[in-house]
Amino acid sequence: MFQLFVFQFSFISGWTLLIKLCANHQLLFINLASGSRADGSLFPSLRKYLLVSSNTMDQFDNLADNRLIRGCIYCGGLPDTRDHVPSKCLLEQPYPTNLPVVGCCDSCNQSFSKDEQYFICLLESVLCGSTDPEKISRPSVRRIMEKSPALRQRIEKSKTEVNGQIAFIPEIERINNVMLKLARGHAAFELSQPCRNEPDHFWCSPLLLLSQEEQENFNAAHFPHVFGEVGSRNMQRLQVLQMTRLDENGKEQNIGMLFNDWIDVQDDRYRFLAIDDMGQIVIRIVIAEYFACEVAWGL
Repeated sequence: MFQLFVFQFSFISGWTLLIKLCANHQLLFINLASGSRADGSLFPSLRKYLLVSSNTMDQFDNLADNRLIRGCIYCGGLPDTRDHVPSKCLLEQPYPTNLPVVGCCDSCNQSFSKDEQYFICLLESVLCGSTDPEKISRPSVRRIMEKSPALRQRIEKSKTEVNGQIAFIPEIERINNVMLKLARGHAAFELSQPCRNEPDHFWCSPLLLLSQEEQENFNAAHFPHVFGEVGSRNMQRLQVLQMTRLDENGKEQNIGMLFNDWIDVQDDRYRFLAIDDMGQIVIRIVIAEYFACEVAWGL
């Protein structure tokens, strides 16, 4: 008798890090020209049974209690400006419509700009294996490298070779700042949850450093056990998965399950998954189908 069961896997278990982000420069960004690109497909373990498509960046009005998000989402100060989540520098023109915006103070907004500029220039240098602007594929990043020779030289000095592959040693604190900013923005906009405190769990790595099984677990959708904030955009995005199984008497039984899927902001450039379940806020991000991050807070 055939029965289909969905096994719910949580990438973080007991707040144990699969891979730690080390301050001693253990994390290397490896050029893809000599490696293999990680498979960014969704639901790899269920594809034999199901055909599921990820969410697009559709916009929903926030129906949650608007008192939950007050002030700058990063520091709690006066929100005198707005910030895109994700930042436009991570995307290419034409930009997707309905990009999320969150309230923030001008000081926080300005403080992230240099780190974001460093991150996108480093990432593109990794993807092409060079800091030469003529070899950078993204026009916007190429212009930054041409106008900022000091930044280009800084990234060039971090280049090394590991087992015959070009690699770059990142400035971890700057990568940390960018990814935490993105995670906090998604938590506020999608989940109506301010996460200004330090996370309980932080992990980031090139996807290709994960095993195939680890990639599949990371890329899987989330089947919630408990609903998050009622009326949040994340709750409005819930999708229904219909399955059929045979009971003990051989009769077909229809089962419906709710799940949260990844949101594709821009194909092959940026996607994320926001989870509010069982007292945990979890944000997963994949940039350029190369760099992955997971951040979590306990409520």
